[in-house]
Amino acid sequence: MSNLSSRRTFLQQTALGGSLIGLGDLGFLQKLQPVRAAESTLDPNVVRLDAGIEPVVRLLEETPREQLLEKVAERIKGGLTYREVLAALLLAGVRNIQPRPSVGFKFHAVLVVNSAHLASQASPDEHRWLPIFWALDEFKSSQAADVREGNWTMAPVKESLVPPADKARQAFIDAMDNWDVAAADVAVAGLARTMARDDVFELFYRFGARDFRDIGHKAIFVANSRRTLEAIGWQHAEPVLRSLAYALQHHDGGNSFRGDAPADLPWKRNRELAANLRPNWTEGKVDSGATTEFLGVLREASDQDACAKAVDIINRGVSPQSIWDALFVGSGEMLIRQPEIVALHAMTSSNALRYAFQSTRDDDTRRMMLLQNVAFLPLFRGAMERRGKVGTTRIDTLEFAPLKSNGTDAVGEILAEISRNRSSAASKIMTYVNQHPDPAELMDAARLLIFLKGTNSHDYKFSAAILEDFQHVSPDWRGRYLAAGAFNLRGSGDAENKLVQRTRAAMA
Repeated sequence: MSNLSSRRTFLQQTALGGSLIGLGDLGFLQKLQPVRAAESTLDPNVVRLDAGIEPVVRLLEETPREQLLEKVAERIKGGLTYREVLAALLLAGVRNIQPRPSVGFKFHAVLVVNSAHLASQASPDEHRWLPIFWALDEFKSSQAADVREGNWTMAPVKESLVPPADKARQAFIDAMDNWDVAAADVAVAGLARTMARDDVFELFYRFGARDFRDIGHKAIFVANSRRTLEAIGWQHAEPVLRSLAYALQHHDGGNSFRGDAPADLPWKRNRELAANLRPNWTEGKVDSGATTEFLGVLREASDQDACAKAVDIINRGVSPQSIWDALFVGSGEMLIRQPEIVALHAMTSSNALRYAFQSTRDDDTRRMMLLQNVAFLPLFRGAMERRGKVGTTRIDTLEFAPLKSNGTDAVGEILAEISRNRSSAASKIMTYVNQHPDPAELMDAARLLIFLKGTNSHDYKFSAAILEDFQHVSPDWRGRYLAAGAFNLRGSGDAENKLVQRTRAAMA
């Protein structure tokens, strides 16, 4: 059965389907009043964006939250494209929301744009706008939070200080190495104007992974920025990269440029350790036993010892894929042991670092992305222990649970079980994946439930990461990895989110 047929069957045969069919065609478009964008003079103290997208960005910025969905829908009806809305979302976020004091919190309105885009692209045509409409509403919430906290707005770049093309790269590296916010801002503007996208992100991959501050959000912002710019166009890069450079320089007030703070030490050590990997280190045998072995390391070892062990295992002739399997499944085990915010970010930051690992053309950067991810998981474990009780469940010994249903009904059974008993749902997911090695129907249904039941940006970030990384995990471990999703995905018995209720009211 094709993915599209599976989706249609699922929607037709479950109560969830009725809810989503009622929303899927955005029928409320015809109920809305026309909107005219304001054409007043631009504020000279605010960074200017690409002329073509500026009016749409201002529509998002200036429209009250309670009116935005309807006004955007009317513009879509008049020809506004998906790409234009996506671009405006990202640009309105970076211009209006400060990525400080921590790359998280209200800034999730920016971080979640790519996750909403991934969810949209993976959905049936009739539902592709729903994640974007959710992200529009999230932007207005975060914009209001930023206003309450001082109303930060990105200022124009200081043009007289932008370095010439032949000096911009080194100026940017020097500024980032010295944690010099002002110098990095003008240097990154020079990069955006003169350097190719791939070359720019070769630099950002390293700076996004160089420290453990903000529980992985820096690496997440790097990956999401590149991926969203690929969708909306490099012409929008400059304000995005300025926001990104600013975010990556958040530190704890110490002498971060010396690399002596605890959050900086893994990078400092791994720069030396990376050279010890064998020359052909990306080749080797995928070894499930090595994955089990390394899972044990991640449960107990320090970040320094875990990195040394990863190098040792790879140098025995094991493929780095087996280390990645342990990182993905190990982060999933953390979520099972403590289904809260820290473990969730162990999974989403692993998604971002794996993206950088795959995208970079530089072998040293690839080594560092793997080793930094290895270092981060014990640090996440330590953060979990400081928060409170951590369970002892081992993901590699989870038992299978029988399914009472078959086919589409089994999907419905699992989604209902998530709302009742997440541990039981996890065991049933393993059974389902064992029976359906390509569990597209289950994954599609889980994604659609995020649209209907999701309540915050982490629902989108998490679901986008785990449903994507399922394909990055070796077949022997995929069922267990997806099973961890039961501890944060939405179930069919969960309450509808307020945005769905509002959309229905708009349709009435």
